[in-house]
Order: sequence, then C-alpha cells, then structure tokens
Amino acid sequence: MQRLYDFLRRHPTGVDTFWAVLLSGIAMLVVADSGADTAAKLIAAPSVIAMGVVVALRRKWTRQMFWLAVGTGAYQLLAGVESHIADFGMLVVLYTVAASAELPRPLSRAALGLGLAASPLYALRFPVDKGNSASNVMFVLFAMVPFALAWVLGDSLRTRRAYYAQLVERNQRLEKEREAQAKVAVAAERARIARELHDVVAHNVSVMVVQADGAAYVMDVAPEQAKEALQTISGTGRQALAEMRRLLGVLRTGEPQESEDYVPQPDVEQIEVLVEQVRAAGLTVDFEVEGTPRKLPSGVELTAYRIVQEALTNTRKHGGPDARASVRLVYFDDGLGLLVEDDGRGAAHELYEDGGADGAGHGMIGMRERVGMVGGTLDAGPRPGGGFRISALLPLKKS
Repeated sequence: MQRLYDFLRRHPTGVDTFWAVLLSGIAMLVVADSGADTAAKLIAAPSVIAMGVVVALRRKWTRQMFWLAVGTGAYQLLAGVESHIADFGMLVVLYTVAASAELPRPLSRAALGLGLAASPLYALRFPVDKGNSASNVMFVLFAMVPFALAWVLGDSLRTRRAYYAQLVERNQRLEKEREAQAKVAVAAERARIARELHDVVAHNVSVMVVQADGAAYVMDVAPEQAKEALQTISGTGRQALAEMRRLLGVLRTGEPQESEDYVPQPDVEQIEVLVEQVRAAGLTVDFEVEGTPRKLPSGVELTAYRIVQEALTNTRKHGGPDARASVRLVYFDDGLGLLVEDDGRGAAHELYEDGGADGAGHGMIGMRERVGMVGGTLDAGPRPGGGFRISALLPLKKS
C-alpha cells in the first residue's frame, strides 16, 4: 500500500489520466447505448472527449482546463446535448480550481458562480417538467448542491494547505532565528572570554614583569627583597593560571568548574587585595570606600573589579615611574560608583584610549563593553592637571 501511495503521489497526472479514460469510456458506452439517433450521438461525443481531457490535465493546466469545461458546458447547451456521466468532470475541475493555491481567489469565486449557474441554465434548456415550475425549481436547487460541495471541499483544502505552508515557513524562520541567536551568543561568549583573558594576562603579566625587573636590580645588594619579589612573581603566576583555567573550563563546558585549582570569579571585596598587589609591585595607590558595602549582582561586581584592574594596569604601564593612583568606591542606593585617577603622563593614556598603544586599545574597549552590558555609564579621559581619570556608574538593575 505504501508503494502504491508513493506512486500516486509521484505521478498525479497519470492517475488523473486513468480516471479520465475510465470516465470517458463509461460515458461513451452510455451514449452509444442510448436511444438517441446517430447524429445526436456524434454531437455528444466531443463533449465526452473534452471532459475526459479536462479530468486528465486538471492539475497540470488548471486554468485552461477550467475554461475548457466552461466551453464544453456551453457547447452542450447550444448543441442540445443532455447531461451525461462525463459531466462529472465539471465538479472535479471546480474542486481543483478551488483547491489550487496558484490561482487567484477571484477566479475561484468566478468558478463557483459559473458552477451554480450551470443548473438553472440546464433547467431552462432541458426542463424536467414543463408544466410544473416547482419541480424545475427543486431540480435546480438539488443540482446546485454538488457544485457548492465541490467548491467548499476544494477551498477548505486550499486553506489547510496555506495554513500548513505558513506553519512550515514559520518553523523555518524560527529555526533560522535560533541559529542566528546561537551564533550571536557564541560570539558574545567568545568576546567575554577574550576580555577576561585580556584582563587577567595584562594585569598579572605586568605585575610579574615589574617584580622581575626589581628582583634583577636588587639581586646582589638585597637578596631578601629579591626573594620576596620572586615569591610575588610565583604567587601572581599561580593566580593567573588559576583564573585562566577557570575561564577555559567555562569555554569548554559552559559551566564553572569546581576544583581547588580554580579561583572564584573576582568581586568587589577582592579590589582591596588587587590594590595591595599593585602596591607590592611598586605603584602608590590610595584606596577609599564610601557608603555601606553590600552584596551586589555578580555582573556588577565582576565589572567593577575588571575596571579597577584595567585602570591600574594602564597606570603602571603608561603613567611613568613616579605615577600615583587613587581608587574610590561609592555605594549608592541604586548602584556603585567607581573613580580611578592617576597623575601620570596623560598623553600616553590618550594614545592607549585611542588605540595607539597596547595593540589597538583593547583595554578601554573592554571597559566600555563591560559597563554597557550591565547598563552603566563610563567616562574616561585626561585630567585637567595631568594624568588620567576613569569614572563609572554601575546601576543595580539594568535599564
């Protein structure tokens, strides 16, 4: 049965041709066996053949076959050919026109009108009972029902097909949108990982370089200071590796890794530890907290930590040997304020912000992206008296 169904679906015109030949053959036998004279039989033959062609080619050339059926009906009325079994093709082609999505709706409605008009025209040409108009009216009404049913069935099928096509199109569109959203999410996650890696590597490596230079300078005259510098380098390196393991673990699995080799995500409380680390590297930093410290959303805390980290890294790299910095945290009722300033060489900072230093200025770009993701604002630029200032406001709720 499945093979037969597949064959019928692949060869619709062949199936229609089979039914057309069968219908025309039966109609020819009925006409030939009727009591009409030979001339009447010859006159009826073209209409039988025409309706067979209509049924055979109704799907391939629907519009043309519909007009051929209309012409055949007109021929029967003019030539006086009474209705025969091949006229069933009129119902078939009316159903096909109504079900075809390729034909316009006005043509489908016109087909319905012509189909309904066929019954009264036939009754006028071939009255059922010349002396009883009521019988003729009943005949007309009864004969109109098959045409109406054929059109309703075809139009319902057309509506269902259109609805199904709409569902398929919607599913395809949603699938494409999901794919696009997935690609955007992957790109955003990669950008986030890139920002995290940049912050981790830029800060920790710069600390290690400063400590290594200091250790090399005092190696012979102050071995204990050199030892402390090397210990700082070792600790900073371990911290950097731990943070990179955490980030790469998220990148591989999409979930944070629970292990002693991984460090937790930085937060506001660790900013003081960061400041101490920078002080140990030789940069003078003043740290101040205003307001009542409290737990903030993880995204806000990470953003605050990374901004301070990047700002101090910039000061150490571009502010000059005698630069001083200050970090100020302000807890508001609806957000967290950050102010990081230094008195270093502002020109170098401007180059850094504009992308002239440190490889296209990814640090400042990363800051702005982080602040934008939590719905905050960032203001960065040279100070009036020299140096550089970074000011950020991070709201508790993204606007």
